Amino acid sequence: MENQRLVSIQPLLLTKLLLACSLFLLIIPIACSQNTNQVNWSLTNPDKSSLLQKQIPLTTVNGSGYGIATINVDDAEEYQIMDGFGFALTGGSAILINAMNPEARNNLLNELFNDDENSISVSYLRISIGASDLSDRVFSYNDLPDGEKDPEMKKFSLEPEKKDLIPVLKQILEINPEIKILGSPWSPPVWMKTNGKSKGGSLKPEYYDAYALYFVKYIQEMKEEEIKIDAITIQNEPLHPGNNPSMFMPANEQADFIKKSLGPAFEKAGINTKIIIYDHNPNRVDYPIQVLNDPDARRYVDGTAFHMYEGKVEAISEVKNAHPDKNLYFTEQWVGAPGDFPNDLRWHIRTLIIGAVRNWCKNVIEWNLAADPKQDPHTNGGCTECLGAITIDGNSVTRNPAYYIIAHASKFVDPGSVRISSNIPENLPNVAFKSPDGKIVLIVLNDSDKAQNFQISFKSKSIRANLNSGSVASYIW
Repeated sequence: MENQRLVSIQPLLLTKLLLACSLFLLIIPIACSQNTNQVNWSLTNPDKSSLLQKQIPLTTVNGSGYGIATINVDDAEEYQIMDGFGFALTGGSAILINAMNPEARNNLLNELFNDDENSISVSYLRISIGASDLSDRVFSYNDLPDGEKDPEMKKFSLEPEKKDLIPVLKQILEINPEIKILGSPWSPPVWMKTNGKSKGGSLKPEYYDAYALYFVKYIQEMKEEEIKIDAITIQNEPLHPGNNPSMFMPANEQADFIKKSLGPAFEKAGINTKIIIYDHNPNRVDYPIQVLNDPDARRYVDGTAFHMYEGKVEAISEVKNAHPDKNLYFTEQWVGAPGDFPNDLRWHIRTLIIGAVRNWCKNVIEWNLAADPKQDPHTNGGCTECLGAITIDGNSVTRNPAYYIIAHASKFVDPGSVRISSNIPENLPNVAFKSPDGKIVLIVLNDSDKAQNFQISFKSKSIRANLNSGSVASYIW
């Protein structure tokens, strides 16, 4: 009797089981469709309550709302390919980093240059060719006694860099072998200059070929140290001869040097390091345009570099409009000590990370990576108020405004990413990228004096977001 009862119950159980399975299979797609796309984001607030901290992910919804400011991101419209974001590894920065104990130095360099969750993934460095004003002393790679000359560069030597800069660079390259390095000179050897001094003066035309060979030897000998120089600029701030070291080099002289000496010397030596011109402020875009208007010079030139101490960032695009086949770079901007975190964060994100990039720059470099608590080292006559992205005091590290400014891009925007289209609603400056693996990154600043609700729209989906006044966020999906 019990066996007969069991047989009669089995069809009922089977029916219920099939019904339950059907409902389960029906519910899963509905639930998943409501939570398939999440947007990760990291936030920095001007009051430091959040410093590049990862937030609870936002969930996309189908369609878009109305009556709210909307940032529309469109990956169908592409602009420049990004080389990276980073800092100037000055001679002084290298001295401080190299003086740390091995464990502290390794931890810092991995935090800066590694590509993991705990790092900010810096992808571009600017170094000085010879001393900058943030070296501990003035030097070149061919310093000679008074009255001596060496046009054949027989006494050229990288020895001044072998104690600090080269060892630090080698350790960085072990962590990130693909990092791009830009070299910039503040002055040639003084025996090549009209005034015979490290500060000011001009390059004597009779030493154009010698100075071109100086660049060649520099690139070749750095290569022997297994350090690849991706690009060089001709002269740091050629219209500002008041630094120590420095040199005045007007546009016609820069064009002459490139076409008569540097370009042919690179060609002869088989060097493919990029030649970048100007390296100064956008208040004088006539300078790079004049150089690029010279057909014999422009054929050797990859692009133009800018700083942002005078002029408007939008003027950079005038060079792109005049010579659309040439690249643009942003190579220097300082933060003045002791720093003003809310205002520094807002100005630098708006003007550089967003502004310079929206005006075609392929990189953004902050000046400078590191200084000590007194803003040392620097040369006699060099910058006394340049706040490092980090302050190094022995083995102790303090992270300053430029650290977070660069990190909001470097941590999320991979080299090779392309800038894509995004509109700018009022008080919401932003810039968007698409990485080589298809990831989208959007960096947004709330540039108003109050909290803002807004919407990010991409393809057929959108998210609702909110930022406090002066806050910056990087959104990734």
